[in-house]
Amino acid sequence: MAGTRKLGRPTDHRIAMLKNLVTALLEHGKIETTVTRAKETRALAEKMITLAKKDTLHARRQALAFITKEDVVKKLFEEIAPKYAERNGGYTRIIKTFERRGDAALMSVIELV
Repeated sequence: MAGTRKLGRPTDHRIAMLKNLVTALLEHGKIETTVTRAKETRALAEKMITLAKKDTLHARRQALAFITKEDVVKKLFEEIAPKYAERNGGYTRIIKTFERRGDAALMSVIELV
């Protein structure tokens, strides 16, 4: 996995949560989450975009193993990756927004550049 943050979750729950966050980010282009989750999501999303830039069958199958929706993988390979063909990393941006009212967790918006 990308980082060493445990995010207060058991391993299987944490991996599933990160897969869902990456899928939502690639599907919508922007999501709102906590800063620590956003940092973990950024690492995984950038790996998926770099993988999609190869555009091979093996890369597509690796992406399908991680991303939970087939239409998002198709969008990743056909729309998102060609947009970043000339860029060497730095595909996402994290903007800190506010503190959540219930537990004062620092919230952020992570978006594709």
